[in-house]
Amino acid sequence: MSAARPGVAGATRTCPHCKATILESSAVCPACRGHLRFDAPATDAAQRFVPLKVEGTLNAPDDGAFEYTMVVVIRNERGEEVGRQVVGVGAVFPGEARSFSVAVEAVPASPGKRRVKH
Repeated sequence: MSAARPGVAGATRTCPHCKATILESSAVCPACRGHLRFDAPATDAAQRFVPLKVEGTLNAPDDGAFEYTMVVVIRNERGEEVGRQVVGVGAVFPGEARSFSVAVEAVPASPGKRRVKH
């Protein structure tokens, strides 16, 4: 979890439903989509934007299968790794395909929250 204190931009907590690490300010868990706060303003969803989205498909060749590992790495402005997570593994056999989508969802931090460096 984040070293940020509660109430600071970037502070995290654990989802009570799926135990994923999420932003403290989240009203809905991005992992399990469970509702966390019912007092959240309706404008939260209207302010959400997606600054990055990447999609792709893997197709197995007709002459054999292959295994894959999907890894997400987050780096800061200096190129230092601040997070790494294996999100899935598996195999693709002839005639099969797997599609992948990675998206970064963002919402402006509340004006009263301080900046925290990670």
